[in-house]
Amino acid sequence: MGKFVISTRKNGEFQFNLKAGNGQTILASEGYTTKAACENGIESVRKNSQDDSKFERLEAKNGKPYFNLKAGNGQIIGSSEMYESVASRDNGIESVKKNAPDATVEEA
Repeated sequence: MGKFVISTRKNGEFQFNLKAGNGQTILASEGYTTKAACENGIESVRKNSQDDSKFERLEAKNGKPYFNLKAGNGQIIGSSEMYESVASRDNGIESVKKNAPDATVEEA
């Protein structure tokens, strides 16, 4: 089962990573000024990850595929790593859909 891990950045901002059951990070958040805002971001991932249209499938300048998960207001909630192939990126999206709804929340 997946888990959200909340951590504090060097600049004092909070962020979360969604990790798959194997421990691999599948989604990383932006920085939040408060822990409560970070927790709201996690809830937004739980909700929006079940709507395929909220996943923005992109390609970096170096040609590597990645994705962003967006909220209803169009704001980016989280971004993936860079993948070697479109198929790998699409597997990452499916992993977010599968893991996010029931993922536990831990602090690093």
